[in-house]
Amino acid sequence: MKNLSKIGIAFIMLFAFSISFGSSDALAQTQEEVFENVDEMPVPPGGMEGFTKYLIENLKYPKAAKDNKVEGMVMVTFVVKSDGSVSTPEILRGIGEGCDEEALRVVANSGIWIPGKKDGKIVATRMILPVQFKM
Repeated sequence: MKNLSKIGIAFIMLFAFSISFGSSDALAQTQEEVFENVDEMPVPPGGMEGFTKYLIENLKYPKAAKDNKVEGMVMVTFVVKSDGSVSTPEILRGIGEGCDEEALRVVANSGIWIPGKKDGKIVATRMILPVQFKM
């Protein structure tokens, strides 16, 4: 049952990666231009299959959320910098009871990504990741 919930989370995340990107061209952030619309999206370590495995093995349902039967989707935004590191994870929409912090933790610890590309150049890319918590 626990693995089925994580697989559901991973499936939603895989789907969301393909549709969750904004339409504006760029945002400024700490001297590196951050793009939302790129030609090639960043790729997590091990590709989407590896990212799914990472999530299944590392995402923990918070005790407070379990105890209070909290379910829902946490929306996390973050930047994959031009060096592949994950930067500035933030909650766009949270559900509380420890779920927001857990979503931030797994994103922040997801490793070094293959950065995105725009016009053939490696660029920093803003990502949006939905993380579904369901018992």
